[in-house]
Formats: sequence, structure tokens, C-alpha cells
Amino acid sequence: MVGIKRRSIQEVYIEEINYPGIGVGYLDNKKIRIKHALPGQKVKVKIHKKKKDYYIGRLLEVIKRSSKEIKEKCNHFKSCGGCNQQTLPYDIQLIEKEKQMKKLFKAKGIDNFQGLLPSPRIFEYRNKMEFSFGDLEKDGLLQLGLHPRGRRFDVITVDSCVLVDNDFRVILSLIIEYMRKHKLKRYHVKNRQGFLRNLVIRKGLKTGEILVNLITTSQLKHDFSQLSKELKMLPLQGELVGFLQTINDDYADAVKCDRLIIHYGRDFYFEELLNLRFKIKPFSFFQPNTYAAEVLYKVVKDFLGDGKNKFVFDLYCGTGSISQVIAEDVNKVIGIEIIEEAVEMARENLKINKIKNCSFINGDVQEKLFELKEVPDLIIVDPPRPGIHPAALNKIIEYGCHELIYVSCNPRTLVRDLNIMQDSGYTFNRFKCVDMFPHTNHIESVAYLSK
Repeated sequence: MVGIKRRSIQEVYIEEINYPGIGVGYLDNKKIRIKHALPGQKVKVKIHKKKKDYYIGRLLEVIKRSSKEIKEKCNHFKSCGGCNQQTLPYDIQLIEKEKQMKKLFKAKGIDNFQGLLPSPRIFEYRNKMEFSFGDLEKDGLLQLGLHPRGRRFDVITVDSCVLVDNDFRVILSLIIEYMRKHKLKRYHVKNRQGFLRNLVIRKGLKTGEILVNLITTSQLKHDFSQLSKELKMLPLQGELVGFLQTINDDYADAVKCDRLIIHYGRDFYFEELLNLRFKIKPFSFFQPNTYAAEVLYKVVKDFLGDGKNKFVFDLYCGTGSISQVIAEDVNKVIGIEIIEEAVEMARENLKINKIKNCSFINGDVQEKLFELKEVPDLIIVDPPRPGIHPAALNKIIEYGCHELIYVSCNPRTLVRDLNIMQDSGYTFNRFKCVDMFPHTNHIESVAYLSK
């Protein structure tokens, strides 16, 4: 098969998966990388890009399933882009993810992998979902849900999604029915016209408290009192504690808040995690899988060891959940977080949980590290997907503290930062992974370093 052309249609057998969930096969003695393809499948692909040593293909069709695959549980599986590994039995998902992590880290000379811990729940595990308003065709029927695979400007209604429990599904169904009935228009990013943008539902899986947040523009004033009444009358397993409307006129597609309207109840809910109680506001970060977050934080506590005399920095701390979980194990914790609302919540939660040896600083990690005069015994970092900012990483290395725990949602940037730390004298002792998002490509990692 010499001279394979771009845009040509080819059939490929998938040999393996590389991180992050990229199927790998061979064409013309070269590798071909295909998103959403699973090992053992025979697939039809369109050649999207030709590189010197490999091809990139776009999945068109699964011609033959792998012998290991099972029937999908979700009605939306074939069209939705949410969880492409759902047809693999969960034990096989874990095996494949372990292979990906071992290969990724070994390629960078990093070993001491201690396994991938499963999520206690593999369905109905999410405590938060952000749905989009849109359509499947120009001026078509209003949809509320997620983007179909490979079509980021379209939306498919996912009223049977199995990553969330039935309360999410019931609320979504009511709201899309209401919006269609009242002929409310969705917002178009391209021409910046329209009203409906997103629906964010959050639920305390331990408390049952539910917060519904409708994201709109200010281009229309609509009385949502009837919708509020209908939401309160729904036969929910949990309890609706707030129905909010966030006004967002920003050009970008991300959820932002210009103004918040409370149509019913309050603008926060409570969740519990490892015997602590957390107050969470509409835009506060909280781990989306409560039960797997408990597994993750137990790994952090295990890596921490005997910390009764340790002074700890918790960097990129968000609402301070890690700080508060480890507070009972250490002498003192200082958390640093750039998002003001998250720090406000962290401080409120300190009072709720009656924690005295923990404090939080609002500001950019790379700036605040240069202002702080105290030197920690141990640093915990839980950065966003891009990893630790180079200036912050240099300052962390400069501290020269004996121990460091790195919590990561992006194994690639974790590997990058670990290599820099190893070159600076740190020894990479061990790391574990947690399957925070079953049926997806995402993997959470915890690494322990010392010097």
C-alpha cells in the first residue's frame, strides 16, 4: 500500500491504544493514529494527515467489533462523544489504561508504577454535568445535551445519559421540553445572537442536594417562575435546593458569570467527602466523581505518611479539599489558589469543618510563592491540565523541601514536570493512578518525590 493519499478511505485493524485513548494500527508499514478506536476493532478511516513516520486517521465506521466488546448501556453511545470506552468491560478498561500509563512513563525513563485504582462507581458517578443548547442541523429542533463525536458545533439531547443519575435526566427532560414549548432560541456563537447557552446541574451524591443553573445571554427577558414551580414538583430522589440563572454575554463559549439571578432557593449546595462537609457554589471547582475523589485523596494521605510535624503547601488548591482532608495528619497547611470564589469557599469550609491548622491565600501560585518567606517540609501540587507554570516550578525546586506530592489530571504534563524535578535532584519514588472517569480516556495520577 504505497503512496496512500490524504482523504483516502482505508480499513485498519487496531493493535493497541496509546494515551490519551488513541487507537494505533498500521498502514503501508507506518503507524496510523485514530481517536475513539479500540484494540481488536477493524475500522474504516479517512486519512486526515500524512506525517513523515505516521498517519492520522478520522474514524468513520467500526466494521467489526473487538471480541472483548460488550453491548453499550447508553442509548446515545453511537452518536455522543462522551464515553467511547463503554463497550469494553470495566476490567478491560482498567487493563488498557494501565498499559497506556506504563508505556507513557517508561518512554521517559520513569518507573515505580503502583497500579490503577478503580472508581467505586462506574455508572451514575458524576456530581456535575454541563449541557449545551444547540441543534443537529441549521435552525433544527432545539437540543440540550452534549456534542456528537467529531461535531463540536452540533448538540444531541442526552436524556438517557448513564454517567449521571436519574435526577439529572429528569431535570434535563423537563427543561428541554419547557424551552421547546416556549420557543426560546439557543445562542449562536458565530453570529452572537440568541438566548439559551448552557445548563449546569450539580448534585451532592452523599447529601442529595441539587443545584440547577441555567446559563443565558441578556438578549431576552423571560419569566421563569413557571419553570421554577415545575422543577420543584419533579419526583426527584434528591432535593432541589436552588434554581439559578447565570447571565453570560461573553463571546467565548465557556461558562462565565456577568450576573446571577436566584429564581428559587440558594446559590450553593453541600457535599460530603471523607467525613468532611463542603459548601459548593455554582462556579466552585469540586472533583466531579465524589467516590473516586475519596480514593484519590486516600492515596495522597498514604503518600504523606507520618506528617504530624510537617508544614505543607497545597498549591493550586481550588476549594481546599485536599488541604482540609490532610489537615488532621499534619502540623500546618497553607493553600494557594488564584480563583477568588474558590478561596472564599475554602475559608467557609474551614469553619464548617472546624479546622484550625489550615489557611488559604488568594493569588497566582507563581507570584505568591515569591512573597512567602516560610519554607515548607512538603509541597502538594494539583495544577490544571497545562501543568505547573515554569516560574512556579523553579521556585518549588528552589525551596529544596524534602518531599513533594504531585496530583495530576494530565499524565503528559506530569511526565514533563517530573523529568525537570528529577534533573534537579528529586528521586521519583512511586505513583498511583485513579480511574476518576470510567468509560472515558481520562486518568488521574498521584506521584511522590523526595530528595
